[in-house]
This record gives sequence, structure tokens and C-alpha cells, in this order.
Amino acid sequence: MSSLRQGLQQTLCLRQLAKGQSMKPQWQRSSLQSSFKSMSTTSDPQVENSEPKIDTKLDLPPKKPFYGVKKARPLPVSPSYFSREPRFNDAYIRLSALVERYQHLPLAPPELVPRQIWRNLKGYRQTTGEPVKAMPFSQVLSMVKRLHQIHPGLMPSEVKEALQEFKRDIDPYKNVAKVVPLDRYGRALGVGRRKTSSARAWVVEGTGEMLVNGKPLNEAFGRVHDRESAIWALRSTARTDKYNVWALVEGGGVTGQAEALTLAIAKAVLVHEPALKPILRKAGCITRDPRQVERKKHGHVKARKMPAWVKR
Repeated sequence: MSSLRQGLQQTLCLRQLAKGQSMKPQWQRSSLQSSFKSMSTTSDPQVENSEPKIDTKLDLPPKKPFYGVKKARPLPVSPSYFSREPRFNDAYIRLSALVERYQHLPLAPPELVPRQIWRNLKGYRQTTGEPVKAMPFSQVLSMVKRLHQIHPGLMPSEVKEALQEFKRDIDPYKNVAKVVPLDRYGRALGVGRRKTSSARAWVVEGTGEMLVNGKPLNEAFGRVHDRESAIWALRSTARTDKYNVWALVEGGGVTGQAEALTLAIAKAVLVHEPALKPILRKAGCITRDPRQVERKKHGHVKARKMPAWVKR
């Protein structure tokens, strides 16, 4: 043990000696520089007048990259960012939470609920630019209407803000039907369309006479069903013998012209008697039929008919 202790002391002494020799030239260099400065005989006025400047500024340590950043990558605002319909999904989640939170609030009576026109599916797709499907959109719209029925005095501000996204910028009270006046002869003009046919009918109080393109009704329409369709607006309201009709029809086939004439006569009768609107609507006379002929497809015999399959 004593020999080991002596060996360690010798190594420590050698290490201290090496440190002293390495530091010695630095002290000698500084002393030489100081002696050299003191031995200079020439005086420089700039050196004498200038005072030594002490730099009090300390160099700050370099900032670490991404200092204070918790995540290496930026996080999206919403978890729905990676879905196909992020805005719609956020609206769905927000409305579901609002319905669950405020379902205990009382609803307003139907006469106190303010009238509001909501966005349709096409308009919402154009606004958001997302391919929203019809079924999820109808579910969202039902939640919107449920929240809209909350009493106006108790509706929270966050509910109003959520409903604002689905409102259309249309005042329903300004959407008033234009009143069509009678001309100086007491005639009312009505226009109707069906498929590619169009009809114009002038209706005036009379004895029940009717001309279509200058011909009586039985000459203009050979089928009984088409004649019944043409005067259905007058028969459903029991006004067959109280008005005279002069009509012009064009385009399409006979059935299309007869159904277009039904709509034209119904609109003209409403000018004379607006109170008949519920009866005519129930009879289906003032509802435009938007159906069109389906086009023929290649490889098909007709629009949908396929050729008969032959095994050989």
C-alpha cells in the first residue's frame, strides 16, 4: 500500500509540474508586453487623450432552436382537418353539443317563432366547397330547426352564432307574390308549361266557352282524357260555366299541351278569385310538374330498356 501511495504522489507532482510549465509562457508574454509599453519614449496624443473603454455588454448565449416549442410540427386548428368535410364535421359536432346542452330550455309557440329561410344543400356546398351528402345535411338541418325553436328571450348567444352559418340572406317578409292585374277588357293572363309544351290562356267572365288555337275544345284535343285535363282547373272549382277561355298552345305533344293549359287556366282563375288557391293546390292545378323525358342511352333500346340477351 505504501508503494502505491508513493506512485500516486509522483504522478500528481508530475501533473502539477506540467501545468506550471504550460502556464509559464503566458505570464512571461504578458510581462514582456507590459515592459515594452513602458519603455516606449514616443508619445501619441490620441493614445494619451483616449480613455480605456470598458465594454459592459455581455454576449448573451445563443438561443436554442425551437426554444419554447412543445411540438415539432404545427398542429391543425381542428381534429376534423384530416377528414373529407372538416367544416361540416365541426358544425355537426358543435350543433350536437348545443342540442344536448340546451334541450331543457322551453320552446316558443309556433306563432312566436321568427320566420327564417335556411340554406339548401346546393348552397351549403358552394359556401363550404365540400362534397356534403344529403342525409348528414338533413340531420344537421333538423338540429338547426330544433335550436331555432327555443324561446327568443332565452336563446343563448352561442346558439345564435351557430345558427348564423345556416341562414340565407333573404327576408321572407319581402317575398310577396306579384299581383297580376286585369287588363282593360277584364281578362286575366296565365302561362303554363309541361315538358316542352307551353300554353297561354286569357280568362274572362262569361258563359263557359273555350277556344284553343282558334278551335273548339273537342277539335283541339281528340282524347277525352286530354279534354278533362285542359278544363280540370275549372271543374275542380265548379267554375266551368262562369268563365270564357281563349288559349294558345305550342310545342310538345297533345298530352303535354293539355297539362300546360291546366296550369295556365288555374293561374288566370286565381287573378279573378285569389280565395280559390287552397282548392286549386289540393287539386294539383297550380303545381308545376318539373319532370322531363329521360334521354336514350347508348347500348339501350330506349331510355332504360335493354336488348334481349341471347346466349348464342
